[in-house]
Amino acid sequence: MQQKSLSWLAVHATAAAARGKTKQKPASAQARGKPKLGALPEWNLADLYEGPDAPALKADLQASERAADAMHEAYAGKLAALTDGGKGGKALAKAVREYEALSDRMGRIVSFASLLYAADTSDPARQKFFGDIQEKITTISSKLLFFPLELNRLDDKLLESAIADPELGHYRPWLEDLRKEKPYQLEDKLEQLFHEKAVSGRGAWNRLFNETMTALRFDVDGKKLSLEPTLNRLLDRDETKRREAAEALARAFKDNVRLFTLITNTLAKDKEISDRWRGFADVADSRHLANRVEREVVDALVSAVTAAYPAIRAEFDRLPVAPDALPQYHDVDPGEAKISITTPKRWNV
Repeated sequence: MQQKSLSWLAVHATAAAARGKTKQKPASAQARGKPKLGALPEWNLADLYEGPDAPALKADLQASERAADAMHEAYAGKLAALTDGGKGGKALAKAVREYEALSDRMGRIVSFASLLYAADTSDPARQKFFGDIQEKITTISSKLLFFPLELNRLDDKLLESAIADPELGHYRPWLEDLRKEKPYQLEDKLEQLFHEKAVSGRGAWNRLFNETMTALRFDVDGKKLSLEPTLNRLLDRDETKRREAAEALARAFKDNVRLFTLITNTLAKDKEISDRWRGFADVADSRHLANRVEREVVDALVSAVTAAYPAIRAEFDRLPVAPDALPQYHDVDPGEAKISITTPKRWNV
């Protein structure tokens, strides 16, 4: 669970610097008779770093490693002593500020690598860069695992007394949020193992899925399309185009079903192992914790939506259409069934 305090690095707020700022990318020639889209937007990540080889990026990586080493040397095994029986709020606040600053810097690095990779996951150079950054940040952040773990081992009354100091009190929301993970926290060596294996474990399988999806091509109307334009055809006004796209997707997914099954089953088992070791009672409990929402709240939402099914079905049944106007299926496996306007209307809501 210690990764909750570090995993946010991948979606750190520094990514907002790229939002709304774009540079123009020349559009490819369009087929005759079709409207040209013009210059398409592309993320401008210069507010983070000028590029993968930017000196500032290299300097931040080196500075992060030095700072992580320094924090480990200065604070590992010493946070309880810093509280000085509840009187050391200022000293503990100084350590938290250092941790915050280092997290900010690493978040900037991971945000840049993630956004650059997401813009074109099929580019080998970006794939390598993203993988290299993942490995380096994992190595650096593993030196900081002690910090949230030790904070959660502090006595509640001792920490509450230290938080009375305004400097540490500034971080009360973060500290209280971190304490919610305490029941599921493992001993330090196990946490380090989980953390370091994430890149070669679930992270690698997620990346394999994403890059496989990017590489897939779908045969639609004699053209080889990537995933996005094929999915876009599912929204076309022309039913024939929607059907062609659905069948093309089904064919390609069926051809890759063994790989997708392996990825899904491996990730499911990985999660089961993690949940079992950490003591989560329900498969969704770790997600509820990550979302900072109680299981009872989610269950209440599900119950309310389920209870509304009859009303939703009634709304559909009032649509002014002929009984056979709408198909039962919007997507099928090729050769097993066909979409037809004569398929009886059934609302499986």
